[in-house]
Amino acid sequence: MAKIKTSYFCQNCGQQSPKWLGRCPACGEWNTFVEELVQKDEPEKGGWRVTTGAAKAAPKPKALHAINYEEQPRVLTVDAELNRVLGGGIVPGSLVLIGGEPGIGKSTLLLQIALTLPGTRVLYVSGEESEQQIKMRAERLEAPTSDCHIMTETSTQNIFRVVEHFEPEVLIVDSIQTMHSSLVESGAGSVSQVRECTAEFMKYAKESGVPVFMIGHITKEGTIAGPKVLEHMVDTVLTFEGDRHTTYRILRTTKNRFGSTSELGIYEMLGSGLRQVTNPSEILISQRDEVLSGVAIGSMLEGNRPLMVEIQALVGVSTYGTPQRSSTGFDNKRLQMLLAVLEKRGGFRLGQQDVFLNIAGGLKVEDPAIDLSVCAAIVSSYEDIPIPSTVAFAAEVGLGGEVRAVSRIEQRIAEAQKLGFKEIFVSKYSLKGLDTGGFSIKIRPVAKLDEVFQGVLM
Repeated sequence: MAKIKTSYFCQNCGQQSPKWLGRCPACGEWNTFVEELVQKDEPEKGGWRVTTGAAKAAPKPKALHAINYEEQPRVLTVDAELNRVLGGGIVPGSLVLIGGEPGIGKSTLLLQIALTLPGTRVLYVSGEESEQQIKMRAERLEAPTSDCHIMTETSTQNIFRVVEHFEPEVLIVDSIQTMHSSLVESGAGSVSQVRECTAEFMKYAKESGVPVFMIGHITKEGTIAGPKVLEHMVDTVLTFEGDRHTTYRILRTTKNRFGSTSELGIYEMLGSGLRQVTNPSEILISQRDEVLSGVAIGSMLEGNRPLMVEIQALVGVSTYGTPQRSSTGFDNKRLQMLLAVLEKRGGFRLGQQDVFLNIAGGLKVEDPAIDLSVCAAIVSSYEDIPIPSTVAFAAEVGLGGEVRAVSRIEQRIAEAQKLGFKEIFVSKYSLKGLDTGGFSIKIRPVAKLDEVFQGVLM
């Protein structure tokens, strides 16, 4: 019988210690060490391909030029957003981890992918829902008939026994925190179990060439639950974000060994499942019958995708002693900075004004290219002069009141032109080396804020 020993693990980062510690020396968190029973794994007890009994020869090093390599085609899904985020499709033998808030749509997304993969044998393993619950959700998705099989199991040993005979082409695990391996004596969801189960699925993916998708829970801080080594082990980490009060979801990449980490996919949650949003700029810009003051359209980049967003500002005389400065979807400290620039460099008396700023659509924007549109919306509301709905802005504002250049200006101009805008204000320094003859939209290069306000609001 194998000797059972006790060890302590940090539930935040996975640091192991032979005794309890008040503060983790690795991540600095307090009271995160939990005692777990740890048993050394034995070859006869289970795991991927350890039940066969065949002795495995020790690996030998190979010269790099002697390794045979053939580029394998990626598996394309019907979901163009997921293909873009993954870098062009599913890579054979890859291990993909998807995390997100409870109820955000992680299981719905993967079940929808499983039901729409053409001619692909998919095994969907669920440790959280029964077969009847998954069937009920599949009926709601109204997906076409596919070769998708469902199994409700939490033991990795039982899963691999089925996998060896079933031989799926795609494996989906929902979720890794519910999986349990007999090689570790701690409970499901513990640091040891999450690490061991992930290692088993990683070994299976690399040896069999079958892509594996895993759903991961997150903590109250928003990070993926389990040891940090979990994110290091997998090939791709995707985060599914969104607001419960809005129907739109964003799929981001935080790690990708096979593609860019700057891509993102946008979905809309409907009663029949997740719908791909191919042109998000149209839904982020509200349709209005009349032109209102305090509204400006700015160009931002989410990953490599240009988006046109609507910035709404409301400026009014403060009825209290201290003026209010409130922003939704925009950094409040940056708003304070832009207000100081407008007062110092532009001559607008905003010290006794309440200023409210909102990014329409529920987005959180960090791109400095919307600085100019934020300033334009604030001045428009302050002067009560509307900005024409055919005008867009794409530039950063410096502390000296100068209009600074931003990256990938050509993509931003092309997106504004595609949506029917007639003019776009950019920094004159952005046009160096740019061929403006290929655009039908009028490009207005400016160097200072005064030039913008004279061209739009005066």
